[in-house]
Amino acid sequence: MSSQYSVLVVGMGKRGLHHATAFNANPRFKVTGICDIDATRLGAAAAKLGDPRTGADAAALARELKPDVFCFCTLPHLRTPFIRAAIEGGAKLIAFEKPVALTSAEMFTIRDLIRQAGAKAVVSHQHRYGKHYQKVKEIVASGALGRVHTVYGTATGWMTHMLSHLIDYTCWFNDYAPGAWAMAQAAGGAKLTDNHPSPDYLAGFVQFANGVRGIYECGAGAPDQPEVAKWWGKNRIGAQGTEGFAEVLTNGGWRAVTKSGGYQSGEGAMNYDLDMPPYIQGMADWLDGTAMHPCNLEHACLGAEIMFALQRSAVEGGQVVLPLTTGADEQALLKAKLAGRPVLVSCEQNRKEFGLA
Repeated sequence: MSSQYSVLVVGMGKRGLHHATAFNANPRFKVTGICDIDATRLGAAAAKLGDPRTGADAAALARELKPDVFCFCTLPHLRTPFIRAAIEGGAKLIAFEKPVALTSAEMFTIRDLIRQAGAKAVVSHQHRYGKHYQKVKEIVASGALGRVHTVYGTATGWMTHMLSHLIDYTCWFNDYAPGAWAMAQAAGGAKLTDNHPSPDYLAGFVQFANGVRGIYECGAGAPDQPEVAKWWGKNRIGAQGTEGFAEVLTNGGWRAVTKSGGYQSGEGAMNYDLDMPPYIQGMADWLDGTAMHPCNLEHACLGAEIMFALQRSAVEGGQVVLPLTTGADEQALLKAKLAGRPVLVSCEQNRKEFGLA
């Protein structure tokens, strides 16, 4: 067997435990350390993971264990300190949750740190491994839609939870062509105090360098997907071309119309048990030098810049040129712009989920 890579996982909440369990299930990895500030949660996780080394100080554990992989699954306001801890611990690969950062200023800092360290980095856009996402990508890549001219994504969940996913998968469908400009509007500031701070609704357009147009809606004003029961799964992501369209619903399968095939559809729903193994295996492949991970940081930053450009446009008005050349605090800009301006919802379930009932 090829070499086994050691892993330190920081954050033993639901997602951290998902990651640690998936790492241990792959013979190419062994979780040698876990970290959490909640001692009870840490102890319970250790018992499930073969009793790795535990601690509440991620930087100290990284220096002690010198893991090959430093994975952290924490709230989005905790990024730069863990990136520094990973680098100081000599990690070859850093894996962390989306979004890349809450502000473009922090994104530039993170990207510079990782590039300067020569480390690999992966961001958790693992939904792409679902069979329904894979099928839509297969249809788009086959040419069955003719010339693709539009990609789109909608989600009723709020921006910091969901927009990173929408943009990344549409960029995947569009072969990661860079953005040229973005323009957007936003409404409602209630969720700016959430642990995933976001405007209540953001909607906008992106012009990609290859001529494809991107259209995105995220939050309380985004359209319902009544065929999907799970509220967090009401996400529609797709591509339209001169000969048809193909789209995926996160918890509702896929559907397409093509000139040669007519209407087609299939099953599929987000499932961590199915999506995590190939996401984890991709890290082994990249560490081995056989294939770059598709969820690599450069791809994620391409989407993050689009996300920040949409936010800047919502605040400043007009079109924002891509790529961004300077960092900013988009969170502060949104808070100043949206204070006291309530959102109008698209459906009653959105009203309930946003606490507006």
